[in-house]
Amino acid sequence: MDIFIAELIGTMVLILLGDGVVAGVLLKGSKAENGGWIVITTGWGLAVSIAVYVCGWVSGGHINPAVTFAFALVGKTAWGLVPVYVCGQLVGAMLGACLVYITYHPHWAVSDNPDHKLMVFCTKPAIEQKFWNLMCEIIGTAILILGLMGIIDKHNELGSGLGPYLFGMLVFAIGLSLGGPTGYAINPARDLGPRVMHSILPIHGKGSSEWHYCWVPIIGPLIGSAIGVAIFIAGIRYM
Repeated sequence: MDIFIAELIGTMVLILLGDGVVAGVLLKGSKAENGGWIVITTGWGLAVSIAVYVCGWVSGGHINPAVTFAFALVGKTAWGLVPVYVCGQLVGAMLGACLVYITYHPHWAVSDNPDHKLMVFCTKPAIEQKFWNLMCEIIGTAILILGLMGIIDKHNELGSGLGPYLFGMLVFAIGLSLGGPTGYAINPARDLGPRVMHSILPIHGKGSSEWHYCWVPIIGPLIGSAIGVAIFIAGIRYM
């Protein structure tokens, strides 16, 4: 139960701050309107750091099923705990999305672009070509896991409390370099939970929740997670 609650709270914070910065940039009348990609990627990187600081001391701060999957593959997380982690992450993501909706409530009615409203909650590719969108999510998540494994490796001798900051910087770097094509979900819960809430919440003038695309930011990160683990393990063997 401690793990479930920790991951729920951590992922809720992640989505509140991460989707919150997207809402600030995309919704009309916000003081952050038109802040641009650098504001969004900065906000997401900081969101990851804060979320991991909040829950990492209890659950390890996975806040991402792809991370939980990677840790299970390398034996850092018991397979029996994977459903507990993932359920906490999904519920937390849904709650975080609800809080974003409440925070920006007056802005939904004055914003007339349904695509922007969808992108507050979940990812939408810049150019929808699902095979290449999938490749983008696989590559981004592989780098996420490879970087994460490097950050936590004992050979790097991190100072106490530095890990969550570096995790945030890793996500910031991925967003800047690899996030342009798809919006870099690199986290199935981050996309699926808020997409569910987009479909349920009474958002003024919303369009489709685009369920035809939702498998890409779910399957892609899981494949990328396995690839990232494989690259890291192979690298260790030859170092």
